[in-house]
Amino acid sequence: MTVKRVICAVIVRDGRALLARRAPGQKHEGLWEFPGGKVEAGETDAACLERELQEEFGVAGRTGAHLCDSVCAYPELDLQITLCAYFFDWQSGEFQLRVHDQIQWADAQGLKTAQLTAADVQIAAAAGRLLK
Repeated sequence: MTVKRVICAVIVRDGRALLARRAPGQKHEGLWEFPGGKVEAGETDAACLERELQEEFGVAGRTGAHLCDSVCAYPELDLQITLCAYFFDWQSGEFQLRVHDQIQWADAQGLKTAQLTAADVQIAAAAGRLLK
């Protein structure tokens, strides 16, 4: 089984957290997630997250405090990921959909009911507790 480390952003605005929906044709298409991506060789978690948000959405900001990690196996993909969630302070740019087909700002209840990727469920629970 392949093991990967993935970083995701918890971006909070007005008591809501940003979720992005995987576009058709992608793994886990149609499911919601906290945006982010794989850490490249020699890259810090913060640098990864800042790069991924720029590449995927055209926004800039700073990586903040670590929220939690989620370890999830995807046997159908022969993959295990450790998803590391960090708060992200969105500072500039407007969200452009380059990899995803929708974004939404979800309150604590919305995080509970969103159709999330398996790895994002634990992140959503942790973020939701903070949004109350």
